[in-house]
Amino acid sequence: MTSFPETLRLASAPAQPEASSAPAAEAPRAAVQAPEEPRKAPQALPPDGLDAPGLYLNRELTWLAFDSRVLHEAEDPRTPLLERVKFLAISASNLDEFFMKRIGGLKQQVGAGLRERTVDGRTPEEQIQECYEVVHALEDRQRRLLRGLLEELRRHDVRLTSYEKLKASDQRQLREYYQENIFPLVTPQASDPAHPFPFVSNLSLNLLVALRETSEESPSLARVKVPVGAGIPRLLRLEKSRVFVTLESVIAHNLDLLFPDVEVESCALFRVTRNANTELDEEEADDLLELIETEMRHRRFAPVVRLEISGDMPSHQRGMLAAELGLDERDDVFEADGMLAMTDLMELARIPDGDLHDPPFAPLDHPAFAQDDRSIFHVIRDAGSILVHHPYQSYGTSVERFVRDASRDPKVRAIKITLYRTDSGSKVIEYLIDAARNGKQVAVVLELKARFEEEANIRWANRLEQAGIHVTYGVLGLKTHCKVILVVRQDYNGLRRYAHIGTGNYNAETARLYTDLGLLSAEPALGKDLTELFNYLTTGFKPKRRYLKLLPSPKHLKPALLEKIQREIDRHTEAEPGLIQMKINALEDADVTRALYRASRAGVKVDLIVRDTCRLRPGIPGVSENVRVVSIVGRFLEHSRVYYFRNGGDEEYYIGSADCMKRNLESRVEVLVPVEAPDLRKELRVLLDTQLADARCAWDMREDGTYEQRKGPDGGTSCQQLLVERAAKHHKQATRLKRRRPRSAAKRNSS
Repeated sequence: MTSFPETLRLASAPAQPEASSAPAAEAPRAAVQAPEEPRKAPQALPPDGLDAPGLYLNRELTWLAFDSRVLHEAEDPRTPLLERVKFLAISASNLDEFFMKRIGGLKQQVGAGLRERTVDGRTPEEQIQECYEVVHALEDRQRRLLRGLLEELRRHDVRLTSYEKLKASDQRQLREYYQENIFPLVTPQASDPAHPFPFVSNLSLNLLVALRETSEESPSLARVKVPVGAGIPRLLRLEKSRVFVTLESVIAHNLDLLFPDVEVESCALFRVTRNANTELDEEEADDLLELIETEMRHRRFAPVVRLEISGDMPSHQRGMLAAELGLDERDDVFEADGMLAMTDLMELARIPDGDLHDPPFAPLDHPAFAQDDRSIFHVIRDAGSILVHHPYQSYGTSVERFVRDASRDPKVRAIKITLYRTDSGSKVIEYLIDAARNGKQVAVVLELKARFEEEANIRWANRLEQAGIHVTYGVLGLKTHCKVILVVRQDYNGLRRYAHIGTGNYNAETARLYTDLGLLSAEPALGKDLTELFNYLTTGFKPKRRYLKLLPSPKHLKPALLEKIQREIDRHTEAEPGLIQMKINALEDADVTRALYRASRAGVKVDLIVRDTCRLRPGIPGVSENVRVVSIVGRFLEHSRVYYFRNGGDEEYYIGSADCMKRNLESRVEVLVPVEAPDLRKELRVLLDTQLADARCAWDMREDGTYEQRKGPDGGTSCQQLLVERAAKHHKQATRLKRRRPRSAAKRNSS
């Protein structure tokens, strides 16, 4: 692949000095990756130079570059061995989702005859072909890496092997286990003139078996689905050992149980990926719940977008499968010399071996809640606002406690919440049901169209409604993606509103794996704004709503961001240089990208911490030489969003659910909330500075859109580990101070 040509270089503008609040000098860097995104020759620049396709990176290719960085964590010998296996599984799972969502969407555009070019100058067909080049390279890396990891695991007595390599006694053990526990679930399906080719479900593993009976001249075909899931693992473990065998290997070597007295001529593995883009028109639906259920049925039978096959599949079978599934054999068939569905390696990564994993980690109570058994509302009211940082600080003793106390507090009158994705055993759901049983008014805005969560959310909706809870599905045509809770309580001096506004879902499982921020507050202005927001979400009425503090999308947020970027340009001087910092998951919106280019041209320093997709190219003289783009990939998935504007010294910090993506800013209900308390701003400043100075997890984007990983001395300490240590230090200080505090001083107004 080639890097971006030099012809886009423009006249350099003088670099502006950094202000005192900017981070320390960058950590050392070392190139570890070849360019991941092939670039086209740029078109001539228009007068301002900011609409040229060459200035904008492609959304799909930059996302694949992110998956490449995830895969590098599996390649990095500094990562503990079983964590490397985990990252390999994650990278494979990411590719599955990429085909379902992104390639599926591009194929729909091709099928509809759309040839409109994206802001980076590519048609849908061109994007698919360039993505396929990158995917093939990623899969080659995955397969090479897996071979190396398995070799290293053998040194620790962990083996992933095939059935035929086992000794006879172990084969008997697995055959008996298979007969008793799995074989009754296996259903072979013939494919011949009397039996049409069977339906193949999304991401299922399948054996294509060629059989010949003695009386037949030509072989017949049968499909055998490998029944992974519902308690059946992909990797079967031999008793009293750490030896694992894939289930498909066991089935393939015991086909005599399925096809007695029949000759097996060949047996090969295949897997299909189906398009997940099956949304229907909400405005034509009489019942949104029924519409979502219809979409789920459509997704089950959606077109196949990828066929993966094992390397030993005969060529004529490969062609037959591609034809049956409606695929282009040359482009849409991916042959693997090794394991298919590497996402199942997560089973291997869960082996309990402390020496091969990251050091144990458990979230700690936020200092405001440590050893404080008062009502959480008293704690929040006394503090004014509290900023919680997950997973470093406990979700259970902050967010879940907030909802739990609200459900039980006799002075709480109402609870309102938005739900997008929640965990299977959600305590938040249970507390909401308890609240309704305790006579409180409970309103839930539940997003039925959260991708891949539709079925679970329909179940939650039915359960909540059965408990007498008022459930609505948001505003027609918009996804409700904001994470907000409003609690109305009868305090000693009248009704008071308490709020939680976060960057992440109300999900206890992801709260231990993702980094997220949440603001708990009793500030009256935020309470009024959330009341206004929930009135909008539960009615859809769109009068001119006024918000005192919040920046909600789709009406207010994008114009506000563009205005704040322009304000930074207007207020920038050599004496008071401008500074914009954003920590987000993705920068895809072309208008925001263009505005950041203008800011850089004006001399404003722009620091972007962008986890995955990023259209902006830093370091182009005269265009983006004042911009740096950093991506953090580490033990936890970076998920929090922080926006900072120096604003001529009158600094502004915001957190919230919105990324700088067109869909978030224009087609979803998102919320940013200002963080105004000096002590909370200090915490956000530490977060931004720590990540910008990271020398272990940080990747710097080059001018051509490729990345290089920083390399600090002795491997460096990751920003995430530094935040773990900081949380532990603050927790220790808080518990020590509270043990010393006189008992009488701990008693507060109980109303």
